Amino acid sequence: MKTTLFTLAVIAPLTAAAQAPSSVQVYGLLDAGVVSERGCNGDCTRTKVDSGIASPSRLGVRGREDLGGGTAAVYTLEAGVLNDTGASDQNGKLFGRQAYVGLDGPLGMVTLGRQYNLVYEALTDVADPFHGGMAGSAANLVGYTTQRYDNTIRYATPRSKAGWSGAAIYSFGESPYNSRVNRAYGATIGYAHGAANISVSHQRKDNLLDATGTMPAVDQSARNTLVAANFNFGRFVGYAAYGHSKGDGSSPWDMNNPYGAVVQSTPSNDSRDVLVGIAVPRGALTWLASYIHKDDRGLANRDANQIAVGASYALSKRTDFYAAFARIQNRNGAGYTVGNATSAGQGDKAINIGLRHAF
Repeated sequence: MKTTLFTLAVIAPLTAAAQAPSSVQVYGLLDAGVVSERGCNGDCTRTKVDSGIASPSRLGVRGREDLGGGTAAVYTLEAGVLNDTGASDQNGKLFGRQAYVGLDGPLGMVTLGRQYNLVYEALTDVADPFHGGMAGSAANLVGYTTQRYDNTIRYATPRSKAGWSGAAIYSFGESPYNSRVNRAYGATIGYAHGAANISVSHQRKDNLLDATGTMPAVDQSARNTLVAANFNFGRFVGYAAYGHSKGDGSSPWDMNNPYGAVVQSTPSNDSRDVLVGIAVPRGALTWLASYIHKDDRGLANRDANQIAVGASYALSKRTDFYAAFARIQNRNGAGYTVGNATSAGQGDKAINIGLRHAF
């Protein structure tokens, strides 16, 4: 009898938990189109079918289980897909886009796993009218190091009634030779109320490239600060950003030398980034435009400017056509390229035409 009562005492709470309200959602997005690039050194495929142009293609599952007292267990597993070939994105990682588990409660949400860099989120979600996609992606010039961090703890506050919110992350480098290798941390504070959406973000990523513990460390660390904003004026939405980036790894750069320069140039290690943009909705059609200036403060003065225009046409709430054109003017040997949501690009000009469907 005592054994039976003990068994029931253990099983009963587990059964109650299993019957607690929970939800699981399978979701995804497929995006494909034609990309035509110009201005590369002749070795690139000038016109091709590409995947994830306006938004990265993905397949994911996320869930939420009510634990009582206003607290819930949450999780997300999200895989990147290159639907032009069927291959995995993010260098073949199974759940390379996101993979985390955590708790969401009255005091905020804590999650652990592979998660987004806060500066990247502010750039794409708040400052960029192209939202990090198409040829006009702000990530072509504006520094943020990497989109995601592994081994990350993230805390996000609940959004206040006044519109304030905040978040902080810490990513463990987990190197056996140096605790600073790949370590990253950052924070953001945001305000979204009425027509205004403003955020201030800062991140630091330590990257000493100390792979063996015996070779001298090569410092490619980065510090990025970004002030991002958009304002809805009714007839149009205005976008703006100002970024300050320092460190050899603080700016986007293609080390493959896409323009075929005789001497491989180096990325900016001290720059100021300015972005202004606009989105003009007209029924199902939305016009997009942006201008970005990268002011390199280094001795080489490798400045760059990007001009981009585009449009999207909503066939439904889940499906849209899009088209975009962007051109980067590189100065003094700068090597920035026109990419999109998935590809870094290979030339200084590109045209995109594609179709995007979410499910």
